[in-house]
Amino acid sequence: MDLTSSFEELFEDAPCGFLVTDADGVIRRANRTFLTMTGHRAEDLVDRVRLQELLVVGDRIFYETHFAPLLALQSSAHEIAVDFRGAAGDRLPVLLNAVMKGEPPGPREIWVCVFAATDRRGYERELLLARQRAEQSEKEARELAGVLQASFVPPTLPQIDGIELAGVYAPAGLGEEVGGDFYDMYETRDGWALVIGDVSGKGVAAAVVTSLARYTLRAAPAREASPSAVLASLHRAVVKERTDRFVTAVYAQVSPSPGGGCLLTLSLGGHPQPVHLTGKGPSRIGNPGTLLGMLRKLRLSDVTVEVLPGESVVFFTDGVVEARRDDELFGDERLERVLVESRDESASDMAGRLLHEVSSFQSGVLSDDVAIVALKVPEALKVPEALEAPQESTAP
Repeated sequence: MDLTSSFEELFEDAPCGFLVTDADGVIRRANRTFLTMTGHRAEDLVDRVRLQELLVVGDRIFYETHFAPLLALQSSAHEIAVDFRGAAGDRLPVLLNAVMKGEPPGPREIWVCVFAATDRRGYERELLLARQRAEQSEKEARELAGVLQASFVPPTLPQIDGIELAGVYAPAGLGEEVGGDFYDMYETRDGWALVIGDVSGKGVAAAVVTSLARYTLRAAPAREASPSAVLASLHRAVVKERTDRFVTAVYAQVSPSPGGGCLLTLSLGGHPQPVHLTGKGPSRIGNPGTLLGMLRKLRLSDVTVEVLPGESVVFFTDGVVEARRDDELFGDERLERVLVESRDESASDMAGRLLHEVSSFQSGVLSDDVAIVALKVPEALKVPEALEAPQESTAP
Protein backbone atom coordinates (compact mmCIF):
# COMPACT_ATOMS: atom_id res chain seq x y z
CA MET A 1 0.00 0.00 0.00
CA ASP A 2 1.50 3.32 -1.06
CA LEU A 3 1.63 6.36 1.19
CA THR A 4 -1.17 8.19 -0.64
CA SER A 5 -3.61 5.30 -0.26
CA SER A 6 -2.62 4.98 3.41
CA PHE A 7 -3.51 8.60 4.09
CA GLU A 8 -6.74 8.22 2.16
CA GLU A 9 -7.72 5.18 4.21
CA LEU A 10 -6.81 7.01 7.42
CA PHE A 11 -9.04 9.91 6.35
CA GLU A 12 -12.00 7.75 5.41
CA ASP A 13 -11.93 5.34 8.34
CA ALA A 14 -10.54 7.56 11.09
CA PRO A 15 -11.98 6.88 14.58
CA CYS A 16 -13.76 10.24 14.36
CA GLY A 17 -15.79 12.05 11.75
CA PHE A 18 -13.79 14.35 9.51
CA LEU A 19 -15.06 17.24 7.40
CA VAL A 20 -13.34 19.69 5.10
CA THR A 21 -15.27 22.89 4.36
CA ASP A 22 -14.53 26.18 2.67
CA ALA A 23 -14.38 29.43 4.63
CA ASP A 24 -18.18 29.77 4.45
CA GLY A 25 -18.76 26.28 5.83
CA VAL A 26 -19.73 24.57 2.56
CA ILE A 27 -18.77 20.90 2.90
CA ARG A 28 -16.10 19.85 0.40
CA ARG A 29 -15.32 16.43 1.82
CA ALA A 30 -16.90 14.13 4.43
CA ASN A 31 -15.28 10.87 5.50
CA ARG A 32 -17.04 7.52 5.82
CA THR A 33 -16.95 7.71 9.64
CA PHE A 34 -18.97 10.95 9.62
CA LEU A 35 -21.44 9.58 7.07
CA THR A 36 -21.89 6.43 9.16
CA MET A 37 -22.40 8.49 12.33
CA THR A 38 -25.05 10.75 10.84
CA GLY A 39 -26.64 8.48 8.23
CA HIS A 40 -26.16 11.10 5.48
CA ARG A 41 -24.91 10.31 1.97
CA ALA A 42 -21.87 12.05 0.54
CA GLU A 43 -23.72 13.12 -2.61
CA ASP A 44 -26.33 14.89 -0.47
CA LEU A 45 -23.73 16.92 1.41
CA VAL A 46 -20.61 17.63 -0.63
CA ASP A 47 -20.73 20.99 -2.42
CA ARG A 48 -24.40 21.30 -1.52
CA VAL A 49 -24.72 21.84 2.23
CA ARG A 50 -22.98 24.08 4.73
CA LEU A 51 -21.83 22.48 7.96
CA GLN A 52 -24.02 24.81 10.07
CA GLU A 53 -27.11 23.65 8.18
CA LEU A 54 -26.65 20.17 9.66
CA LEU A 55 -26.91 21.54 13.18
CA VAL A 56 -30.10 21.76 15.22
CA VAL A 57 -31.62 25.26 15.33
CA GLY A 58 -30.11 26.44 18.61
CA ASP A 59 -26.64 25.19 17.76
CA ARG A 60 -26.87 26.76 14.30
CA ILE A 61 -27.28 30.15 15.94
CA PHE A 62 -24.36 29.35 18.24
CA TYR A 63 -22.22 28.43 15.21
CA GLU A 64 -22.95 31.74 13.48
CA THR A 65 -22.46 33.93 16.56
CA HIS A 66 -19.61 32.14 18.37
CA PHE A 67 -18.01 29.26 16.50
CA ALA A 68 -17.38 31.01 13.18
CA PRO A 69 -16.12 34.29 14.75
CA LEU A 70 -13.82 32.28 17.04
CA LEU A 71 -12.35 30.47 14.05
CA ALA A 72 -11.85 33.73 12.17
CA LEU A 73 -10.15 35.32 15.19
CA GLN A 74 -7.97 32.45 16.46
CA SER A 75 -7.94 30.03 13.47
CA SER A 76 -8.97 27.22 15.83
CA ALA A 77 -11.75 26.09 18.15
CA HIS A 78 -11.72 23.15 20.54
CA GLU A 79 -14.28 20.91 22.28
CA ILE A 80 -17.35 22.76 21.04
CA ALA A 81 -20.45 20.78 22.11
CA VAL A 82 -23.26 20.79 19.52
CA ASP A 83 -25.93 18.45 18.12
CA PHE A 84 -26.04 17.34 14.48
CA ARG A 85 -29.29 16.40 12.75
CA GLY A 86 -29.04 12.85 11.47
CA ALA A 87 -30.51 11.75 8.14
CA ALA A 88 -33.40 10.10 10.01
CA GLY A 89 -34.17 13.30 11.94
CA ASP A 90 -32.45 12.11 15.10
CA ARG A 91 -30.02 14.20 17.15
CA LEU A 92 -26.37 13.27 17.46
CA PRO A 93 -24.46 14.95 20.32
CA VAL A 94 -20.87 15.66 19.22
CA LEU A 95 -17.74 17.59 20.12
CA LEU A 96 -16.06 19.64 17.39
CA ASN A 97 -12.41 20.52 17.02
CA ALA A 98 -11.64 22.78 14.07
CA VAL A 99 -8.69 24.60 12.50
CA MET A 100 -8.59 27.20 9.73
CA LYS A 101 -6.03 26.39 7.01
CA GLY A 102 -4.59 28.82 4.46
CA GLU A 103 -3.79 32.51 4.51
CA PRO A 104 -5.70 35.36 2.88
CA PRO A 105 -6.00 36.45 0.15
CA GLY A 106 -5.66 32.82 -0.93
CA PRO A 107 -8.36 30.16 -0.50
CA ARG A 108 -9.02 28.99 3.04
CA GLU A 109 -10.33 25.67 4.34
CA ILE A 110 -11.73 24.53 7.65
CA TRP A 111 -10.75 21.09 8.87
CA VAL A 112 -13.23 19.73 11.40
CA CYS A 113 -12.92 16.65 13.60
CA VAL A 114 -16.28 15.34 14.85
CA PHE A 115 -16.28 13.17 18.01
CA ALA A 116 -19.47 11.37 19.02
CA ALA A 117 -20.48 12.45 22.51
CA THR A 118 -23.65 10.45 23.14
CA ASP A 119 -22.17 8.63 26.14
CA ARG A 120 -20.62 11.81 27.47
CA ARG A 121 -23.90 13.72 27.18
CA GLY A 122 -25.71 10.91 28.95
CA TYR A 123 -23.11 11.00 31.70
CA GLU A 124 -23.42 14.79 31.95
CA ARG A 125 -27.21 14.51 32.17
CA GLU A 126 -26.86 11.94 34.94
CA LEU A 127 -24.48 14.27 36.76
CA LEU A 128 -26.89 17.16 36.31
CA LEU A 129 -29.81 15.10 37.63
CA ALA A 130 -27.69 13.92 40.56
CA ARG A 131 -26.72 17.50 41.33
CA GLN A 132 -30.32 18.64 41.14
CA ARG A 133 -31.38 15.82 43.45
CA ALA A 134 -28.60 16.72 45.87
CA GLU A 135 -29.58 20.39 45.80
CA GLN A 136 -33.21 19.46 46.42
CA SER A 137 -32.17 17.23 49.32
CA GLU A 138 -30.05 20.03 50.77
CA LYS A 139 -32.96 22.45 50.41
CA GLU A 140 -35.30 20.02 52.17
CA ALA A 141 -32.71 19.45 54.90
CA ARG A 142 -32.36 23.20 55.44
CA GLU A 143 -36.12 23.62 55.58
CA LEU A 144 -36.42 20.74 58.04
CA ALA A 145 -33.61 22.19 60.14
CA GLY A 146 -35.35 25.57 60.14
CA VAL A 147 -38.70 24.11 61.20
CA LEU A 148 -37.09 21.99 63.91
CA GLN A 149 -34.94 24.87 65.13
CA ALA A 150 -37.99 27.16 65.26
CA SER A 151 -39.56 24.76 67.74
CA PHE A 152 -36.69 25.45 70.17
CA VAL A 153 -37.63 29.10 70.62
CA PRO A 154 -41.13 30.54 71.21
CA PRO A 155 -42.72 32.50 68.35
CA THR A 156 -43.08 35.44 70.75
CA LEU A 157 -42.21 35.99 74.38
CA PRO A 158 -45.10 36.68 76.77
CA GLN A 159 -46.12 40.22 77.69
CA ILE A 160 -45.57 40.88 81.38
CA ASP A 161 -46.64 44.09 83.08
CA GLY A 162 -43.68 46.29 83.93
CA ILE A 163 -41.13 44.25 81.94
CA GLU A 164 -39.87 44.42 78.37
CA LEU A 165 -38.73 41.11 76.90
CA ALA A 166 -37.09 40.30 73.57
CA GLY A 167 -35.38 37.21 72.21
CA VAL A 168 -33.43 36.61 69.00
CA TYR A 169 -31.84 33.53 67.50
CA ALA A 170 -29.55 33.05 64.48
CA PRO A 171 -28.06 29.75 63.25
CA ALA A 172 -24.45 29.15 62.37
CA GLY A 173 -23.39 29.24 58.72
CA LEU A 174 -26.29 28.80 56.30
CA GLY A 175 -28.51 27.16 58.90
CA GLU A 176 -28.45 23.75 57.20
CA GLU A 177 -27.77 21.96 60.51
CA VAL A 178 -29.94 21.99 63.61
CA GLY A 179 -28.16 23.71 66.46
CA GLY A 180 -28.58 23.27 70.20
CA ASP A 181 -29.36 26.82 71.34
CA PHE A 182 -32.77 27.45 72.88
CA TYR A 183 -34.63 29.90 75.08
CA ASP A 184 -38.09 30.06 76.64
CA MET A 185 -40.27 31.93 79.12
CA TYR A 186 -43.41 30.58 80.74
CA GLU A 187 -45.61 31.07 83.77
CA THR A 188 -45.01 29.00 86.91
CA ARG A 189 -46.54 28.79 90.38
CA ASP A 190 -43.93 31.29 91.62
CA GLY A 191 -44.29 33.82 88.80
CA TRP A 192 -42.43 33.43 85.55
CA ALA A 193 -39.51 31.28 84.47
CA LEU A 194 -36.91 32.48 81.96
CA VAL A 195 -34.50 29.91 80.53
CA ILE A 196 -31.75 29.97 77.96
CA GLY A 197 -29.43 27.11 77.13
CA ASP A 198 -27.11 25.39 74.71
CA VAL A 199 -26.67 21.70 73.89
CA SER A 200 -23.23 20.66 72.69
CA GLY A 201 -22.88 19.72 69.05
CA LYS A 202 -25.31 19.89 66.15
CA GLY A 203 -27.56 17.64 64.13
CA VAL A 204 -30.22 15.13 65.08
CA ALA A 205 -28.51 13.92 68.28
CA ALA A 206 -28.25 17.49 69.57
CA ALA A 207 -31.86 18.19 68.58
CA VAL A 208 -33.09 15.23 70.65
CA VAL A 209 -31.33 16.54 73.76
CA THR A 210 -32.50 20.10 73.07
CA SER A 211 -36.14 18.96 72.98
CA LEU A 212 -35.56 16.96 76.16
CA ALA A 213 -34.04 20.01 77.86
CA ARG A 214 -36.90 22.37 76.94
CA TYR A 215 -39.66 20.04 78.08
CA THR A 216 -37.82 19.00 81.25
CA LEU A 217 -37.34 22.64 82.22
CA ARG A 218 -41.05 23.31 81.62
CA ALA A 219 -42.16 20.34 83.75
CA ALA A 220 -39.64 20.55 86.60
CA PRO A 221 -40.99 23.72 88.32
CA ALA A 222 -44.14 21.78 89.27
CA ARG A 223 -41.94 19.56 91.51
CA GLU A 224 -38.89 21.70 92.31
CA ALA A 225 -38.92 24.94 94.31
CA SER A 226 -35.59 26.53 93.36
CA PRO A 227 -33.78 27.25 90.08
CA SER A 228 -30.84 25.08 91.14
CA ALA A 229 -33.20 22.17 91.84
CA VAL A 230 -34.77 22.64 88.39
CA LEU A 231 -31.33 22.49 86.73
CA ALA A 232 -30.44 19.42 88.80
CA SER A 233 -33.58 17.77 87.43
CA LEU A 234 -32.42 18.57 83.89
CA HIS A 235 -29.00 17.11 84.71
CA ARG A 236 -30.57 13.81 85.78
CA ALA A 237 -32.74 13.69 82.65
CA VAL A 238 -29.71 14.16 80.36
CA VAL A 239 -27.69 11.54 82.23
CA LYS A 240 -30.60 9.11 81.98
CA GLU A 241 -30.68 9.68 78.20
CA ARG A 242 -27.16 8.13 78.01
CA THR A 243 -26.00 10.61 75.42
CA ASP A 244 -22.54 12.02 74.83
CA ARG A 245 -24.04 15.53 74.81
CA PHE A 246 -23.98 18.01 77.65
CA VAL A 247 -26.08 21.10 78.33
CA THR A 248 -25.34 24.56 79.64
CA ALA A 249 -28.33 26.56 80.89
CA VAL A 250 -29.59 29.46 82.97
CA TYR A 251 -32.87 29.13 84.83
CA ALA A 252 -34.29 32.31 86.37
CA GLN A 253 -37.44 32.87 88.42
CA VAL A 254 -38.91 36.30 87.69
CA SER A 255 -41.21 37.96 90.22
CA PRO A 256 -42.28 41.53 91.11
CA SER A 257 -39.99 43.61 93.31
CA PRO A 258 -41.09 45.99 96.09
CA GLY A 259 -38.79 48.55 94.46
CA GLY A 260 -40.96 48.72 91.36
CA GLY A 261 -38.79 46.47 89.22
CA CYS A 262 -38.44 42.70 89.37
CA LEU A 263 -36.51 40.07 91.26
CA LEU A 264 -34.45 37.46 89.42
CA THR A 265 -33.53 34.32 91.30
CA LEU A 266 -31.24 32.43 88.99
CA SER A 267 -28.96 29.44 88.78
CA LEU A 268 -26.29 28.75 86.17
CA GLY A 269 -25.30 25.30 84.93
CA GLY A 270 -22.01 25.85 83.09
CA HIS A 271 -23.50 28.79 81.16
CA PRO A 272 -22.06 32.28 80.55
CA GLN A 273 -23.11 34.77 83.22
CA PRO A 274 -25.81 37.23 82.14
CA VAL A 275 -24.94 40.95 82.06
CA HIS A 276 -26.80 43.26 84.46
CA LEU A 277 -26.84 46.88 83.23
CA THR A 278 -27.28 49.40 86.02
CA GLY A 279 -26.50 53.07 86.48
CA LYS A 280 -23.06 52.03 87.71
CA GLY A 281 -22.28 50.11 84.56
CA PRO A 282 -22.36 46.44 83.51
CA SER A 283 -21.80 43.57 85.94
CA ARG A 284 -22.09 39.80 85.78
CA ILE A 285 -24.69 38.01 87.87
CA GLY A 286 -25.03 34.43 89.06
CA ASN A 287 -22.46 31.91 90.20
CA PRO A 288 -20.99 29.74 87.42
CA GLY A 289 -22.03 26.14 88.00
CA THR A 290 -21.05 22.80 86.52
CA LEU A 291 -22.08 21.50 83.11
CA LEU A 292 -25.33 19.54 83.07
CA GLY A 293 -25.41 15.89 82.04
CA MET A 294 -21.66 15.40 82.23
CA LEU A 295 -20.14 15.41 85.74
CA ARG A 296 -21.19 13.14 88.58
CA LYS A 297 -21.05 15.84 91.23
CA LEU A 298 -23.07 19.00 90.61
CA ARG A 299 -22.20 22.45 91.90
CA LEU A 300 -25.23 24.70 91.54
CA SER A 301 -26.35 27.69 93.57
CA ASP A 302 -29.12 30.28 93.57
CA VAL A 303 -28.58 34.04 93.49
CA THR A 304 -31.26 36.72 93.75
CA VAL A 305 -30.79 40.05 91.98
CA GLU A 306 -33.10 43.05 91.94
CA VAL A 307 -33.59 44.73 88.58
CA LEU A 308 -34.72 48.31 89.14
CA PRO A 309 -36.55 50.63 86.71
CA GLY A 310 -34.16 51.67 83.94
CA GLU A 311 -32.02 48.55 84.35
CA SER A 312 -31.64 45.53 82.07
CA VAL A 313 -30.35 41.97 82.13
CA VAL A 314 -29.10 40.34 78.94
CA PHE A 315 -28.83 36.54 78.66
CA PHE A 316 -26.87 34.93 75.81
CA THR A 317 -25.27 31.71 74.61
CA ASP A 318 -21.53 31.22 74.09
CA GLY A 319 -21.85 31.91 70.36
CA VAL A 320 -21.69 35.61 71.33
CA VAL A 321 -18.45 35.90 73.32
CA GLU A 322 -16.76 33.02 71.48
CA ALA A 323 -17.50 34.40 68.01
CA ARG A 324 -14.18 34.24 66.17
CA ARG A 325 -12.61 36.35 63.43
CA ASP A 326 -9.26 34.83 62.49
CA ASP A 327 -7.49 34.60 65.85
CA GLU A 328 -9.62 37.26 67.57
CA LEU A 329 -12.66 36.58 69.78
CA PHE A 330 -15.66 38.86 70.10
CA GLY A 331 -15.03 38.59 73.86
CA ASP A 332 -16.52 39.97 77.06
CA GLU A 333 -15.14 43.49 76.69
CA ARG A 334 -16.72 44.03 73.28
CA LEU A 335 -19.98 42.47 74.52
CA GLU A 336 -20.25 44.85 77.46
CA ARG A 337 -19.35 47.87 75.32
CA VAL A 338 -22.14 47.09 72.84
CA LEU A 339 -24.65 46.65 75.68
CA VAL A 340 -23.64 49.89 77.40
CA GLU A 341 -24.01 51.78 74.12
CA SER A 342 -27.53 50.39 73.69
CA ARG A 343 -28.67 50.59 77.31
CA ASP A 344 -31.20 53.36 76.59
CA GLU A 345 -32.80 51.38 73.76
CA SER A 346 -35.72 48.97 74.01
CA ALA A 347 -35.14 45.32 74.91
CA SER A 348 -35.84 44.38 71.28
CA ASP A 349 -33.31 46.89 69.96
CA MET A 350 -30.68 45.78 72.48
CA ALA A 351 -30.97 42.12 71.51
CA GLY A 352 -31.07 42.93 67.80
CA ARG A 353 -28.08 45.24 67.98
CA LEU A 354 -25.96 42.70 69.84
CA LEU A 355 -26.80 40.01 67.26
CA HIS A 356 -25.94 42.45 64.45
CA GLU A 357 -22.58 43.28 66.02
CA VAL A 358 -21.68 39.60 66.47
CA SER A 359 -22.69 38.83 62.89
CA SER A 360 -20.80 41.82 61.48
CA PHE A 361 -17.72 40.81 63.48
CA GLN A 362 -17.74 37.54 61.49
CA SER A 363 -18.53 39.16 58.12
CA GLY A 364 -22.16 38.09 58.26
CA VAL A 365 -21.56 34.32 58.66
CA LEU A 366 -21.83 33.05 62.23
CA SER A 367 -19.41 30.33 63.28
CA ASP A 368 -21.80 29.14 66.01
CA ASP A 369 -25.48 29.51 66.81
CA VAL A 370 -26.42 32.59 68.79
CA ALA A 371 -29.38 33.06 71.14
CA ILE A 372 -29.98 36.29 73.07
CA VAL A 373 -32.73 37.29 75.51
CA ALA A 374 -32.97 40.84 76.85
CA LEU A 375 -35.07 41.72 79.92
CA LYS A 376 -35.59 45.39 80.70
CA VAL A 377 -37.54 47.24 83.37
CA PRO A 378 -38.63 50.55 81.83
CA GLU A 379 -38.19 53.82 83.71
CA ALA A 380 -41.21 54.68 85.83
CA LEU A 381 -43.50 57.11 84.04
CA LYS A 382 -43.44 60.58 85.57
CA VAL A 383 -46.74 62.37 85.87
CA PRO A 384 -46.52 65.94 84.53
CA GLU A 385 -46.91 68.55 87.27
CA ALA A 386 -49.89 70.00 85.48
CA LEU A 387 -51.67 66.66 86.01
CA GLU A 388 -50.65 66.05 89.62
CA ALA A 389 -53.55 68.09 91.12
CA PRO A 390 -56.54 69.93 89.76
CA GLN A 391 -55.91 73.60 89.04
CA GLU A 392 -57.97 76.24 90.81
CA SER A 393 -60.45 77.90 88.58
CA THR A 394 -59.87 81.59 87.75
CA ALA A 395 -63.32 82.05 86.36
CA PRO A 396 -65.37 84.80 88.11
